[in-house]
Formats: sequence, structure tokens, C-alpha cells
Amino acid sequence: MTEPTQQTLPTELPAKALDTTPTSPWPVRVLSEKIKGYIDKMPPVWVEGQVVQFNLRPGSGMQWLTLRDTDADASLPVTIFSRVLSTLPQPPAEGDHVVVHAKPVFWTKRGTLQMQANEIKAVGVGELLARIDALKRVLAAEGLFDASRKRNLPFLPAVVGLVCGRESKAEHDVVVNARARWPQVRFEIREVAVQGVNAVREVSNAITELDQDPRVDVIVVARGGGSVEDLLPFSNESLVRTVSQVRTPLVSAIGHETDAPLLDLVADYRASTPTDAAKRIVPDVSEERLRLTQARSRMRGAVAAMLDREQRGLDGVRSRPVLATPQTMLESRERDLLQAIRHGRHALDALLLRASGEIGRLGAQVRALSPASTLERGYAVVQRADGHVVRSPDDVTVGAGVHVRLAQGALDAEVTATIP
Repeated sequence: MTEPTQQTLPTELPAKALDTTPTSPWPVRVLSEKIKGYIDKMPPVWVEGQVVQFNLRPGSGMQWLTLRDTDADASLPVTIFSRVLSTLPQPPAEGDHVVVHAKPVFWTKRGTLQMQANEIKAVGVGELLARIDALKRVLAAEGLFDASRKRNLPFLPAVVGLVCGRESKAEHDVVVNARARWPQVRFEIREVAVQGVNAVREVSNAITELDQDPRVDVIVVARGGGSVEDLLPFSNESLVRTVSQVRTPLVSAIGHETDAPLLDLVADYRASTPTDAAKRIVPDVSEERLRLTQARSRMRGAVAAMLDREQRGLDGVRSRPVLATPQTMLESRERDLLQAIRHGRHALDALLLRASGEIGRLGAQVRALSPASTLERGYAVVQRADGHVVRSPDDVTVGAGVHVRLAQGALDAEVTATIP
């Protein structure tokens, strides 16, 4: 398709945009021609995106589709000749990732911009997986998948936030199995697109909304598996980073064992299926009751065994002679005391006997050495009037009075003579 040739501008119109004024503006056609002229100078470019709003029109020489960015809310219309699509093994379908070689074209009459493609290539699964792997390495290097970031799931959540497809089997599996295990559990369900161009935005918004709800204790993102292309939204960088920032524990239940999406790695827990997620987020009430019964039985048995053991020990202590006949202990101590008294008395008698003999011996020695014993043998002790013992004639003078002490009594005498 071609546009009419550019019309010659009237000489009275401003040549440049900076020269326009309220009194001398450009007509719409002039601005459109200016924009067209600028865009026509742009070379063709390779553009990647996801195909949306494409319906093949058989018999038409031109086909229209829209390319949408997978990470942002941005899209561009693309036209492509039917003969170009005929060279492909099969025409693209909505949701396919493609790259097109196209030149920007501005339509002056409608004031719209679109891309005129002359070549289109599908992005293969291998290339998509390679890109996911490269993104996985980048996010892992940032620590988004570290085990230290994982949070423990609550034992018994009161409210479970569930992000799932509209009227999906995954929603049924999670809700039915969870309530079968714990009937009191409540759900805050957000039904969103889980594949296609709107999946990343709707899933991210639902997760953010549930994370901001203080009643929600855990979030489950569930989908019943699918092809690699169907699961691409769950490996989207924007979605992964959104999940990494939530404060509420999150369970990924995508249900795809072969190629795990990046959501599985950033989530706090990866469930293999939505049913597995239901079993993980709530306990089984029957199992918990059985465990309580078993625990009570074990505790009752432990207490009974302890009481039985203590009773046997008490019976053993009570059966001992000291408790069976308590006087036995006193009788033995009484015998020991009486025996000690007898031994003490015997020892004291022997000690007194030895002391009496020693005293008699010492008394005999003292008597033998005392002056009284000497006097008894006929000796006398002569003392002067001053009490001094006379040992020599020189100690007295003739006519002096002396006192003579005898063995029996004493006498006073006068010295009549001294004999040297």
C-alpha cells in the first residue's frame, strides 16, 4: 500500500515547527506530512514480541496482527503480505513469540503508526529455553533463589490467597482438597489469565493485592501444567521480581515437572501439582486427630510407666527392715551405745587403777625424800630465832636461843657452847 505524494506547502506557512504561532499554525495535513517524512527516513528493524489479535483472512492479500511486549504494556500493529506468511510451515497463532523485519509506516489520513513487515520468524522453544536459562543465571547471581530467602509456610492458615485461571481445574483441585483436609480453611481467590499476553500483568497484580491483604496467611499460584510456551509468563522477569518482594509466604503450583518455570525457584515452596499444594498448605484434620490420639496414648503410657516404676521403688524401700520394723535401727544403736558405755567404764577403771598405783609410788618417793622422814630416823632441825637453819657452829653464838624441831614436836634450847 502507498500513500498519496506529499503536497507542496503554501509559501505563507511556517517552514519549521519552532516557527509556528497561534496566528500562524500548521494545518493537520502539514503536521501529518512532516511526521510521515520523518518516519519514512527510519530503516527497517527487527522487532520481537508476542502475537495478539490475529485472525487469518483467507483470500486477502494483506494480513493484520498486533505484536505485544511480554514485559510491559506496549503493543504495535503490524501488517504483512499474505504471500510472506505462505512461506512459513504454518501461520503464527495468538500467543506465539515471533521476530519480524518491518519498517515503520505513518498513515497521514488516520494519523496512525504501524509496522510493515516483509519477513517473520517464529522464536523456537529451544531459543526460549535458552533465554529463560540466561535469565535464571542472572537472577540466581542476585540471590533471588537463595534458600535463606525462603520462608516457612504457616502450619494452619486461616485464609489462603489463590491465584488461578478462570473456572480452572487447578482452582478446583486446590479448594476441594484443602477443604477436605481442613474444612474451616477460607480462600481469597483471584481468577486471572494464566497464559497469553495478559498473564504477567494479571498474575502480578493479583499476587500484590493478596500480599497487601493482612488476612491472607499464604498465597498459592496454581495452574494445571501446559506447554513451554503456555508457561512462559511464569518465567517472566517482571513476575519473578514481583514474587521476590512479597512478604507473604508463596507456593508455586504450576504442575509442570519437566521444565520448571522460574516462579518455582523464587517461591517459598514448590508444589508438583495444585493437589500437592493443597496438601502442603493445610494439615489433614483426620491425621492431626490421629496424631493427637497417639500422642495422648503415648503420654498416658509414659505417665503410667513412671508411676509404676516409682511405686515399685517405694514398695522396695518400704519392704526394707529399717522401715518394716523401725525399732530395729534404734535397737542396734542402743546395743552399740551400751557396748560403748561398758568399754568406757572398763577403760576408766583401768586408767584409775594405773593412776592409783602411780600415786602410791610417787607418794613413797616423796615421803622417802621429805625432811620428816629424816627426823623420824632421829635427826632434828635446829633453827635460830630468825628461822634460819643452823648448819654450822658458826651460825650461832653462845647463849643464843635456838628452836629444835623433832620428829614428834619441838623444843627451845640455849646454846651453852660451840664446838667447831
